[in-house]
Amino acid sequence: MYLGIDIGTSELKALIVNTQGEIVASQHATLSVQRPYPHWAEQDPERWWQACCEVLAELRHQSPQAWAEIRAIGLSGQMHGAVLLDAGGRVLRPCLLWNDTRSAPQCERLAKHHPRMIAISGNMIMPGFTAPKLCWVAEHEPEIFSRIDKVLLPKDYLRWRLTGRFVTEPSDAAGTLWLDVSRRDWSDELLAITGLTRAAMPELVEGSAVSGHLQPTLASEWGLSTSVTVAGGGGDNAASAVGVGAVNAGDAFISLGTSGVIFVVNDRLQADPQSGVHAFCHALPGRWHQMSVMLSAASCLRWLCNLLSVSESQLMEEMAQLSDEQLRSAPIFLPYLSGERTPHNDPDASGAFFNLAMKRRAPCWAMR
Repeated sequence: MYLGIDIGTSELKALIVNTQGEIVASQHATLSVQRPYPHWAEQDPERWWQACCEVLAELRHQSPQAWAEIRAIGLSGQMHGAVLLDAGGRVLRPCLLWNDTRSAPQCERLAKHHPRMIAISGNMIMPGFTAPKLCWVAEHEPEIFSRIDKVLLPKDYLRWRLTGRFVTEPSDAAGTLWLDVSRRDWSDELLAITGLTRAAMPELVEGSAVSGHLQPTLASEWGLSTSVTVAGGGGDNAASAVGVGAVNAGDAFISLGTSGVIFVVNDRLQADPQSGVHAFCHALPGRWHQMSVMLSAASCLRWLCNLLSVSESQLMEEMAQLSDEQLRSAPIFLPYLSGERTPHNDPDASGAFFNLAMKRRAPCWAMR
């Protein structure tokens, strides 16, 4: 048996699968995002660990026999988040998430003064990535920045709690702007630009490699063997790609979660940063991928469902009953999020949405 743990933005999910890849049991726990100011999106890493323990306890209770047979753990999760630890392993501040865009001014300065960052990382400099977030911390929270001992990505914080080791893998690390994506290794030059060194980074292993073993205290508490291994794993979309079989050059898929993603597998790095397409390492050795992302996808559906006091499944069932004519005359829903690829700095954007709605003679909901 194998245990998979995924830390998403809205929930932490875990499941047990057998050697044939069949799901034996699954559980999830809801997570919330804190937004104390416009453009901010944060989560408490300790809540991730609490949710992880809650979900695993439920799995153990639900399927005790399968639980006892677990031999390895795989990790995946939301990318780009900045978990900052001091030398004692204490979290210094809430994690700045992938959809936190407060570092837009820092991105502009990095792009202007450090064009090599784009050339080495193979990606545009955007607020969603990790490196600009650290520039923001250095500028606005210098006391916290001075105490940073390790910078971890969300799933790798869970790995540290599980194994006691600071480790990540190339698919997630590629979304930091600190990785030389072609070499699948940290770039000392890129780290220096943001005032960091390799010492602050976790060790790199491939996604299919062993990153560590379950800590003895946890193994004893959870009734598992200390020989349980934890794989390198992958960023959420790279892990999903492996799960659906998108592992060879030319394979592709579309994912609609909190964000929307188009994902294409390559057998070599094919960076085209000026087009806004991400070029990352895949979760498998010798594979890379291109990815186009929109921050406002299924999260808009959840927002609408909350507004209408209806569940997502109920709303989709009702829409399935509508005729083509009813769908054509339905209201236009125009999500307007503060994200990397949305026109949040365009004062005419809302007006443009309204004009479009008027041309279609339908009501328009603009979300911001």
